[in-house]
Amino acid sequence: MNGRRSFKTDESFLEKISIGAVGTLKVFNDLVKQGHNPIELERGSMSFKIWKGIKIKRVRVPDILCVNCGKRVESRGKTKLEITMSHSVSTPERGWDFGLNDDDYIALVKCTKAGKSPTDWIAEDPVQYVQVSSMRDAYQKNLAVSEKPKGATEGFELRVTWPSCTASDGCSITIADSEKIQYRKLDNNRAVTLRLTKRGIKLEPQVKLGEKAQKNQIIASSVPILLGFDCRKTTSSSSFIDLLTSPSLSDRYMASKALTRLPSESATEALVQTVKNEKEHIYVRLEAASTLVKTGHLGYLSFFKGLLSDPYLENRLECVIVLGEINAPESCDLLVNVLLDQDQHPEIRAGAAWSLGELKNKKAMDALIKVFDETQADVREEAARALMRFGNDYSKEIIGFINTSSEDQRAGIAWALSKSGKFTVRDLLGAMADDDARRWVSWIVGTQDEAKYINQIEELKKKDGEVYFTVTVLWKILSSWIADLEIY
Repeated sequence: MNGRRSFKTDESFLEKISIGAVGTLKVFNDLVKQGHNPIELERGSMSFKIWKGIKIKRVRVPDILCVNCGKRVESRGKTKLEITMSHSVSTPERGWDFGLNDDDYIALVKCTKAGKSPTDWIAEDPVQYVQVSSMRDAYQKNLAVSEKPKGATEGFELRVTWPSCTASDGCSITIADSEKIQYRKLDNNRAVTLRLTKRGIKLEPQVKLGEKAQKNQIIASSVPILLGFDCRKTTSSSSFIDLLTSPSLSDRYMASKALTRLPSESATEALVQTVKNEKEHIYVRLEAASTLVKTGHLGYLSFFKGLLSDPYLENRLECVIVLGEINAPESCDLLVNVLLDQDQHPEIRAGAAWSLGELKNKKAMDALIKVFDETQADVREEAARALMRFGNDYSKEIIGFINTSSEDQRAGIAWALSKSGKFTVRDLLGAMADDDARRWVSWIVGTQDEAKYINQIEELKKKDGEVYFTVTVLWKILSSWIADLEIY
């Protein structure tokens, strides 16, 4: 039972990560629509990946940066749309506004469950923005509410809430004054009235008479709400070059990443000096080296090669993750070497497998399949997930490995193909050289949606009647009501 409780804890954490990632991706795309030029500033903010063994303590920065106007955005995916932030009364670094500047924005996104998996979430319209300066001002004027600590196990964190009211459906505003807002729902014309005092705090209307409001739109709050903000295009390469010498660690880190989009000779010279500065924070140097390589200076892959033997495991893991963002044959080669190096820590090797899945360089497939024979579970499981990502483009090549692979390798190949679902029955007909291969082909097809492959199954029947029978039995079992039945 202890294992089951642990699984539930991991699943709950994955849900929180997924909500954040889905929300941040929604904000990123919304900024693009507004005319911004965004980059992911906080690495991993749009990813579901959890690293359990090695904890990376990254530079504290907002999730997204627009390199054209310099505005930074911290995304907040919410299952219940409220203006809330976690806050610690005991640790300044966990304060609600730590690492944020006055002109940064908090973006709010409503997220809704869309399936059974912990990662099945969708982000709904609209994306709404609050400037940090407005939140600080309201907080200092006691226009925000601090909840009681949750308990010692959560670090005595508070929940700070700036009270607000949200439209439950698309609507038209019929009254908007200092006392109340009234709107009529667009689908049934039903009137809804909201008083502009909540939890003892006076709210200000965020809509005007006659306006239309969307479902989930904040129509009254203790802080101003925006549906977007202009990209004034006030920054340049020189703006970020200057920040490379800022006393602020987050500024230097931000500049190292931003210059990927704003290359220049001066930027190259400044980044080279940053990489060479051994007194600089290692993650700033790593981002500077990454930017140099991405802008054509492949010689600085030597910095990555050195960091892969760093005494601190978190630095090595960050190094292999960043290599997964560099689309060059040389970075793929480095990652393959790490994956196959049994002297490396297992989670570093697993990280290399994950990054190879991000790159999807065809020449990495042989190495990924090779590690399926290992006993180190973390490495081979991450390699299988990586191989799955190759399925969209290289399913036929992956199938080609079945007949020449060991039994353990076939298991990983079959899982990757089954999960990708990017193959035809005809593709698999030549991959049944022996009984073990036939069993795996049966499983690959039998775990797919019957409706997708039912018209292809006759080819399998002509080729191998036993495999055909096994596939149909699997379809029967997996589509029955007992397939997902639990004993608890």
